[in-house]
Amino acid sequence: MTVLVLTRALDSTADLVISELADRDVPVVRMDPGDFPERLGASARISSELPSWAGKLRGQHRDLVLDQVRAVYYRRPSPVRVEAGLSAQAARWATAEAAAGVGGLLASMDCTWVNHPHHNAIAGVAPVALATAVRCGLPIPETLITNDEEEARTFIDSLPGRVAAYKALGSAPPEDIDRRPAALWTTQVHAGEIESSLALTAHLFQEWVPKAYDVRLTVVAGRMFAAEIHTTSDKARIDIRTDYASHTYVPCEVPQELASGVTRLVDEFGLHYAALDFLVTHDGVWYFHDLNPNGQWGFIPELRGPITRALADLLEGRSS
Repeated sequence: MTVLVLTRALDSTADLVISELADRDVPVVRMDPGDFPERLGASARISSELPSWAGKLRGQHRDLVLDQVRAVYYRRPSPVRVEAGLSAQAARWATAEAAAGVGGLLASMDCTWVNHPHHNAIAGVAPVALATAVRCGLPIPETLITNDEEEARTFIDSLPGRVAAYKALGSAPPEDIDRRPAALWTTQVHAGEIESSLALTAHLFQEWVPKAYDVRLTVVAGRMFAAEIHTTSDKARIDIRTDYASHTYVPCEVPQELASGVTRLVDEFGLHYAALDFLVTHDGVWYFHDLNPNGQWGFIPELRGPITRALADLLEGRSS
């Protein structure tokens, strides 16, 4: 039985898991659905007598037999795009058909998924994740989603310190003029900085929580791996993603009551893997603020090996 890894060509995080599985002599096939149809082919059949899809995905170097997949590691595959030689309208249709065909064949496989893309899609929606976290008993910063500038000003003025954190709602930032992704970092905002352009789309504002440090908590099949993130950078104190070089990491334990809420949250979304971000105050209160069902972990040196092995255990089918 094979472990299928779905990701793009360059993915150092997937490389860690693939290397660990190879050391264990576990058969692995790595493919990128975005290679269809130029470098990836598909052929599968189903019938009343054959109740699940049987067939192959044909890659450049290896083929995948669909009914021989033990587990799928769904990392970061590139999107399907069918454009060569087609009009814009035909390319849109062909791309949608390719995504439904190849994506549907993969999504229908009844095996262990880390994680199933449908589960990732729901868990990755910030308003859903925040509401679910509250139901699971996790503290969150007071939060407002609005496109009303007066509502935003009133909310910010009501907060301690009269300052809010402004965060992007989605995970896909706009592209700059060179069609490269442009990062949208968390910023501090005061009521006087709110402009009428706020009305053009939805915006998320959260209470600014004075913190002692951040925590990245990674969950793999119920096992929890947490690390404090301390920084010497003023920019990284606002958004830790802006300056990884300034960080130091300290593995830590998760408070029991909080761990119970995290388990409920992950189970609510049907996730085998999740990366959660917390702010920890000087009084030791943990505030949940983000759930990434496909988040990174390799940037924390002390946890890189344990998390890699835990993922390999899950994909291989070993009990923890």
